Amino acid sequence: MANYLIIGNTSGIGKDLSALLIKEGHTVFAINRNPTDSASQSFCADVITDGLPVIEAVLDGVVYCPGSITLKPFRALKQEDFLKDMSINALGAVRVLQQYLPNLQKSAHPSVVLFSTVAVTTGMPYHASVAMAKGAVEGLTRSLAAEWAPKIRVNCIAPSLTDTPLADKLLDTDVKREGAASRHPLKAIGKSDDMARIAQLLLSDSTGFVTGQVWHLDGGLSSVRV
Repeated sequence: MANYLIIGNTSGIGKDLSALLIKEGHTVFAINRNPTDSASQSFCADVITDGLPVIEAVLDGVVYCPGSITLKPFRALKQEDFLKDMSINALGAVRVLQQYLPNLQKSAHPSVVLFSTVAVTTGMPYHASVAMAKGAVEGLTRSLAAEWAPKIRVNCIAPSLTDTPLADKLLDTDVKREGAASRHPLKAIGKSDDMARIAQLLLSDSTGFVTGQVWHLDGGLSSVRV
């Protein structure tokens, strides 16, 4: 059985992934700003501002789930918006990976999973801040995959809009849900559990020949026109 560290598992994809891993018999460590019972061992910390907890265990995988959805016209964005999105999405991941790299290096087949967004590949209005931050995540994914090969695999998932608490304001009416679904070739909205299962796959030895990749789980939005 393996040990995994998940950053952000109080809800959404992180919570679903934790449940899948624990069901398989793995140990899940979690770091969240608020207490949670969704992990084998949980620590309370803000990975942007607080000191990170010491974990003595060998880590077979790290998953960084925190994200943001800042949707504003470019002219309305302030420098603080860009800095906040960059901190949450990219610099937080950097801080976590620097802290726990020694734990990963002790594993036989370690894996890292990060999260981007379809808005990096497909230009979308009002996404300038979050797309820029997630673009940094994709660059980090490829750079670390190269630097840490062949020891540590690093991959990234780029979802479209997914039904999680983070997206509540975008999906809080039937009209909004129908409109969001209609923009995708598959005429559906992403499900948290679907994203979690792909993250679970990328952590596993089943994807042992996969690194430096950005997997687009976006209902065909980035590549298909119907």
